[in-house]
Amino acid sequence: MRVKPPPGPEDNLLSAAFLEGMLARFASDPNAVPPDWREYLSSNGHRGGDGAGGEVRLAPRFAPPAIELPRLGEGDDGAPGASLRADETAAVLQHRVDRLVWQHRVHGHRAAALDPLGRERPFPAELDPLLNGIAPAELDATVVGARGRHRRTVREVIERLRRIYCGPIGVEFMHISDAAARDWVAAEMEGDHDRSPDPSSRMRMLRRLTDAEAFETFLRRKYLGATSFSLEGSESLVALLDRSVEKAGGQGTAEIVIGMAHRGRLNVLANILGKPPCEIFREFEDREPRRYRGSGDVSYHLGHSTDWVTAAGERVHLSLCFNPSHLEFIDPVAVGRVRAKQDRVGDLGRVRGLALLIHGDASLAGEGVVQETLVLSELPAFRIGGALHVVVNNQIGFTTSPEESRSSEYTTNVAKMIDSPIFHVNGDDPDAVYRVVELAMDFRRRFARDVFIDLYGYRRLGHNEADEPSFTQPLLYRAIREHETVRAIYARRLIEQGLLTESEAKALYDETVARLEAALSETRERPRPSGEPHGFLGVWAGYLGGRDDAADDVSTAVDRTRLAELLQTLARVRDGFHVHPKLERGFTERRAMAAGERPVDWAAAEALAFASLAVKGTPVRLTGQDTERGTFGQRHAVLHDVETGETWRPLQHVAVGQAPVEIWNSPLSEMGVLGFEYGYSLDRPEALVLWEAQYGDFVNAAQVVIDQFLAGAEDKWRRLSGLGLLLPHGYEGRGPEHSSARLERFLQLAAEDNIQIVQPTTPAQYFHVLRRQVVRPLRKPLIVLTPKSLLRHKLSVSSLDELASGRFQRVIPDGWQETPPVARVLLCSGKIYFELLERRDALKRYDVAIV
Repeated sequence: MRVKPPPGPEDNLLSAAFLEGMLARFASDPNAVPPDWREYLSSNGHRGGDGAGGEVRLAPRFAPPAIELPRLGEGDDGAPGASLRADETAAVLQHRVDRLVWQHRVHGHRAAALDPLGRERPFPAELDPLLNGIAPAELDATVVGARGRHRRTVREVIERLRRIYCGPIGVEFMHISDAAARDWVAAEMEGDHDRSPDPSSRMRMLRRLTDAEAFETFLRRKYLGATSFSLEGSESLVALLDRSVEKAGGQGTAEIVIGMAHRGRLNVLANILGKPPCEIFREFEDREPRRYRGSGDVSYHLGHSTDWVTAAGERVHLSLCFNPSHLEFIDPVAVGRVRAKQDRVGDLGRVRGLALLIHGDASLAGEGVVQETLVLSELPAFRIGGALHVVVNNQIGFTTSPEESRSSEYTTNVAKMIDSPIFHVNGDDPDAVYRVVELAMDFRRRFARDVFIDLYGYRRLGHNEADEPSFTQPLLYRAIREHETVRAIYARRLIEQGLLTESEAKALYDETVARLEAALSETRERPRPSGEPHGFLGVWAGYLGGRDDAADDVSTAVDRTRLAELLQTLARVRDGFHVHPKLERGFTERRAMAAGERPVDWAAAEALAFASLAVKGTPVRLTGQDTERGTFGQRHAVLHDVETGETWRPLQHVAVGQAPVEIWNSPLSEMGVLGFEYGYSLDRPEALVLWEAQYGDFVNAAQVVIDQFLAGAEDKWRRLSGLGLLLPHGYEGRGPEHSSARLERFLQLAAEDNIQIVQPTTPAQYFHVLRRQVVRPLRKPLIVLTPKSLLRHKLSVSSLDELASGRFQRVIPDGWQETPPVARVLLCSGKIYFELLERRDALKRYDVAIV
């Protein structure tokens, strides 16, 4: 039916103010506009409201229909009541079409059909041809399409833009500051090449969807009421991960570290990590979980690792991190693990490792550790070549809807802070999921940057299997109950395309269920072997957990001559380097220490600990706020040329062939950076890995990492870590916030030899405790309460001989030479010792021993 455009004010069809007003009235109430305009706007895909202020809406579909705009017949003048002006040339029309292309790149995602449940979204006015100055009469004019490659009619250009940007994939990329990255995404989206899966890939995806659905329904049927945090409604995650691993293997990735919370975790363990179903079933069957799993953590917190062989024969090692209930706090841990794996094999190009982080929609937007992790992504000390982020978007958080849980349109808005592209995709369209994985993985590989996939699904059950979600979302869960599973939808599509028959689809499901039944029978017929697992495997072979008193007897001494040589080396810079004049004095003092003319202070003892380890092949890594200089100007591990600004790192130039000594400033983050370093320590047991707080109390902002990982991981998950925390501690007149590292909190966490807490009183003690952390095979988190005033205290010094002999002393006896009768013994640590010592001398109370 031909629809003649109605007239506008002054016969000017291109009046934006008039059109916007007409659209607003139509959106609120179609009867508020004249009948001819009502017919015209309806024919253009606009939807009117219900007379109560409704919005213009476009019903989501897998592929939007071809745009239906009115055609003008012979004799029509092309505009209501007037002919087009002479300046409406082909160039002007091309400009307006180009602007419409740009609008689709920017706003097309807002009209994309993302929700599997088909809920409508407001249609963005920016995509309306009329508001971009394109008259209906111009729809059949020929212009150059997107990217200037083909000539098409305006109508064809619009239809193609709608298919690309408003279908089951919505992409946000125009916020990226790198023009090359923006152009790459646009070219890949608008190019003529086909990214659709071939028939064999489609069948593989159906198998993965079948595995995912069958596992969930089987588990729920066999273990009624058990909590598993089902993946139902987002089963496409399994197909997405399957394709991601295959793609990564083809790109040269050898290690993938996966971090995820509990939603769908058991399904990923079974169908991606290859954990035998019988082991998962045993964890539901066990009545004494502590006997087999440390302190008895729940099954959906456990990790697993396996080797995956791709269809092309590439081997990829997969590791799923253990995770507490704190959802996103695994993110920096997983990223840190990848960095460690890359460093261990010398992968400075950051191409062999991938962090694959699976987020929940509510937690991604709600938990600040996500932002702290993203901040690290492009910093030299923390870069890994880009992480793949996958959001399992249930469109709900426990019982909280999106409008109550975030202040942004999408949960992924936080990704824009690091210029990541964001691919939103309808989880009920597995072909679109496949295409998005291809795009995301290719972008990450090309630009070595983080990339996000926002997988839209829903949660078929409640927050857990015992929850009743219709208490708070009755309409939503009525729609979910009536909605088919993605496996059923996709199977029907493949049947219609002739790729399989209905009976073959059913047989595929039945075969999966039969395998699960066999695994359950094996579980119940063959009980788990008794006893604890023996030893640690892989890079952890030979290291110890638990308690080993013999390990404390290891010698941490270094030959005195060697220490003197190291001090001399650390007091040199390369030729032509201009050191800050105030630092020249420090070099002079170190040369005097080497000659035995001056005792060793704290900074020198630390540098000697690092250097002596590095020359023997032990890598050293220290990060923290202002760590390169040292919060108190004591370290100066990175020197800056006062004339050129170039840097010199003395600890990197101690000896030929030494291990790296990396000392990096970190962003103003405690939770993210400490989580990263903890993760790093999990995959480099041979290294001395340290994190330093600017002030000891700053560690408060990382309490979850301390509670859930450092203090509990050995008992819960049998995961060891040798991470050390350096926490400046001491009442120095700077108020309570900058005085205490909260020693009492660490003491409350210490049980069953899970962590070490030390407050060294002398530089020699600090030297030995740092070396002991890696020289002995025992691996325990180390909490060091480091000093402030003692860094330059005249009495808090050590001789080279004290570093060249002995070991860390748990107790230092009173050094008083005479032995008068002792009436009182004082036990203390840290700076209070020197204050007591000075007071004893002042009072001449030598009947008091200070230990």
